[in-house]
Amino acid sequence: MENLVDPFVHAVSTAIEGLAAVVVGYGAIVAFYRFVLQSPRRRMVPGYYERARIDLGRKLVVGLELELGADILQTAIAPTWNHIGIVAAIIVLRTVLNFVLEHEIEHLQERLGETIMERA
Repeated sequence: MENLVDPFVHAVSTAIEGLAAVVVGYGAIVAFYRFVLQSPRRRMVPGYYERARIDLGRKLVVGLELELGADILQTAIAPTWNHIGIVAAIIVLRTVLNFVLEHEIEHLQERLGETIMERA
């Protein structure tokens, strides 16, 4: 039975990692477009950069969460203590990154709200 489950779990975790890469890559492309290629007139709108950073941050958070899920699945098929330790360290780092990103997103949203309120 294990011989059937291991390849399935590995395939699912690989697919989730690929999905995470697509989400982060899409976010990076959209951010590049917004920061570099969009017209200068649109970039002058108050709060423009904050909105773009919030959007990018959200995509990074989703990508990190997908990667965490893939890491957890990987521990299910390779439960050696060495591998568990490595995955635990990766999970801690990604969780800290996720926390910092979410905090930054909240800060940007508050700042964006203040900017909008000042203009009204």
